[in-house]
Amino acid sequence: MTTSETPILPEPSLRRLPWYLAYVDILQTQGMEYVSSTQISRALNVDASQIAKDLSLLDIKGKTRIGYEVNLLKEALGDFLGFHSTHNAYVIGCGSLGQALIRDSGLSEYGLRIVAGFDIAPEKTGSGISGVTIHHIDDIYDIMDSNPASIGIITVPPECAQECADIAIAAGVKAIWNFTPYRVKVAQDIVMANTSIYAHLALIYNRLNAISK
Repeated sequence: MTTSETPILPEPSLRRLPWYLAYVDILQTQGMEYVSSTQISRALNVDASQIAKDLSLLDIKGKTRIGYEVNLLKEALGDFLGFHSTHNAYVIGCGSLGQALIRDSGLSEYGLRIVAGFDIAPEKTGSGISGVTIHHIDDIYDIMDSNPASIGIITVPPECAQECADIAIAAGVKAIWNFTPYRVKVAQDIVMANTSIYAHLALIYNRLNAISK
């Protein structure tokens, strides 16, 4: 159902796959055995031909006039997205957002295991949150030796974002998930993802202002 090597998908297609997975997960809990691209299209407001194209890139094929087997589709999507594997991560910046991510047990259901937090505030370092110890950022090299992680989650003030990302990469982190509005620069061999809460908030405000006029 999937190829032995993970294909490189266009980013728009990759962003849609978790939508499909969330929907088929709902269908599975409802006891549905098959789903068509048309059904997925109606539920998610994505063109049916686009859905079929996205899934074909993963070598996922449905049955004519029946559709995709829900259980197999869910398994294939989860495997491709990496949600069935465990990926260790550090949270760098243990303020309100960083602490919320550490406490979010739901992340583990998608393969993300936060194994350590880092900060510079004396009142935070040495403490624990949901079983995760908060260390001083200077200790990241030692922690990488004893409890390594491949992902660094950056939740610091914007002016500290680049420095913290540089420290995490120097310690051995291979991917940066940046929650700050600052656009961090990384080398080409480092995976980079930006999740800007503020940008989406600005979008919401702008659209609200537009419809209220």
